[in-house]
Amino acid sequence: MDIKRPPKSKIKKKIRMAIFIVIGVAGIGGITYGLAKLKPAAPTLDRSTAVIEKVKRGAFVRDVPGVGTLVPQVTRFVPAPSEGRVELIPVQVGVEVQPGTVIVELSNPQAQQQAVDAQFQVKAAEADEENLKVRLESDTMTQKSAIASIQAEYSQAKLQLDADEVLAKQGLVADLVLKISRVQVQNLANRLKVEQDRLAVSSRATKAQLNAQIARVAQLRAMAKLKQEQVENLKVRAGSAGVLQEISVKEGQQVTPGFNIARVADPASLKAELRVAETQIKDVRIGQMVHVDTRNGVIEGQVSRIDPAAREGTFTVDASLIGPLQPSARPDLSVDGRIILEKLTDVLN
Repeated sequence: MDIKRPPKSKIKKKIRMAIFIVIGVAGIGGITYGLAKLKPAAPTLDRSTAVIEKVKRGAFVRDVPGVGTLVPQVTRFVPAPSEGRVELIPVQVGVEVQPGTVIVELSNPQAQQQAVDAQFQVKAAEADEENLKVRLESDTMTQKSAIASIQAEYSQAKLQLDADEVLAKQGLVADLVLKISRVQVQNLANRLKVEQDRLAVSSRATKAQLNAQIARVAQLRAMAKLKQEQVENLKVRAGSAGVLQEISVKEGQQVTPGFNIARVADPASLKAELRVAETQIKDVRIGQMVHVDTRNGVIEGQVSRIDPAAREGTFTVDASLIGPLQPSARPDLSVDGRIILEKLTDVLN
């Protein structure tokens, strides 16, 4: 025979559910708290990869590394003096040159023809000058001859007048003859004065014409000299002593006036151009000491310029070299630099 169970109370079920929830929340909280209190496992390191050293007390140098090259402080660009075609390049990059060393030989037929024409113009002007001198001297001699002739006539007429005046006093010469003699003397005196004035004016005119021709000859000579110098300058020279760093033309190339043909650097005045990461530039200052390693030795230097803008994540820092240069120090030589920020004493390191 089945016995009917009494129904469970709904209140008891709710109480039991609440107890389970409280126990679950408390358990999760305890686990979380326990995990939070756990310490991380100590890191491990392979003994073969570790370097063990004792901490020492002493000096410590803070520095910033940089890489770069040696660049010349004095660089001369050699321009093309005129238009021309590159005929010959007698030297190669890297050689030492003097101011008169020919770097490139150009050709310009038009300039060469102009120089020849200018020389002929000078010779023609010089011939015109000589011809003018002869003609002016001839004109002057003609005028002087006319003056001498009038002077002789005047002297003769003056003697005749003096004689007529003496004879007129004695009543031996008529008054008309005396008057004629006086008129003749006066006319000759006037003619003599006019010719002398003409000679003076002609002398000034002669001098002016001659000076104008001399000036024209001098101008043509200067022009011919300039044209000749232009031809001579087709042999492009270094212009200063140094090392030939670059030749930017090839044989057969046509160049225009002012085109930079070559670059000459003074190897005795070098500086280090270092690239420093932008994350390390904040402590770099002008005047700080720099150690420049050329792979063959270390040269002392000093920061002289800091580029105000970054390029590709680096700043360019110029260091002027104050120590003696080594024989191997040349432009474009790769170097390593260390910029000394500060020197600390009595520190643990």
